[in-house]
Amino acid sequence: MELSQLETFLAVAEEHSFSRAAARLHRTQPAVSQAIRKLEADVDESLFDRAARDGSLTAAGALLRDYALRLLALRREAASALGELKSLERGRLQLAANEYTCLYLLPAIDAFRRDFPQIGVTVQRMLASRIPEELNLRAFELGVISFRPDPAQFRTIAVYGDSLAFIVSPRHRLAKAARLSINDLGKEVFIAHNVASPLRRKVIEAFQRYHTPLNMDIELPSIEAIKLFVAMGNGVALVPHLTVARELETGALVRVPVVELDVRRVLRLVHRRQATLSYAAKAFLRTLRTLAQTQGPPFYYHVERAG
Repeated sequence: MELSQLETFLAVAEEHSFSRAAARLHRTQPAVSQAIRKLEADVDESLFDRAARDGSLTAAGALLRDYALRLLALRREAASALGELKSLERGRLQLAANEYTCLYLLPAIDAFRRDFPQIGVTVQRMLASRIPEELNLRAFELGVISFRPDPAQFRTIAVYGDSLAFIVSPRHRLAKAARLSINDLGKEVFIAHNVASPLRRKVIEAFQRYHTPLNMDIELPSIEAIKLFVAMGNGVALVPHLTVARELETGALVRVPVVELDVRRVLRLVHRRQATLSYAAKAFLRTLRTLAQTQGPPFYYHVERAG
């Protein structure tokens, strides 16, 4: 049973005539008759009372008419929904990011929602290390990470440049320093994030390389908690600059440069290389490109090569 057969069937039922149905459909009467015979063979029922002159439906025909009307209405609804999806009047953008990279997404999502207010946005919080695996499972379309996964499987776009920030309370003895050496930090109590990450590993390696003790006596579960605890005067911390930009502006925290800890980070938008992105995801990429063009660094848009 095909939708085109149902269209022909409904035309005959509504016109009460094979010839008038043929004229309405711009087909020949034999073609319409053949389509009805094939439909009757498919459902194994007579649909029209051939003895009647007004093209009356049989009981089976009347039953099928109700379903045919609903099926064709669903087709129109589906076509309309797909059109709305293409024109970005409906849909949902699915993203994944960890606590830190989620902050980068906020201005991008703000710009996206201004252009496409009908598109819903879901940002799933997730450890960055899990994002490539979850992308392969089709849990979402786009992820934001600070490392580059297998280029054979994933396409990455560098979208933001960030740096490591050494932060202290404004009342800390080092807050007035113009610049520090890593050797000046051996006696400080560091408030650390309790989740292993490439950034944490780089910091540990740097302290080892310069033979300086790294006292991570306090570990907290979120960057927000780390910031608050440092602001209270309970130690120092190394965090991505993006996460403390507001506190540095307000003076709640102070950033002091550390010569040996000039660590630059690149945030990347990532998706499966073989993925067919939704219209919403493609529109979000255009938003990121525009954001980089209009605002400039630290925002940028650079598609990284596979090789």
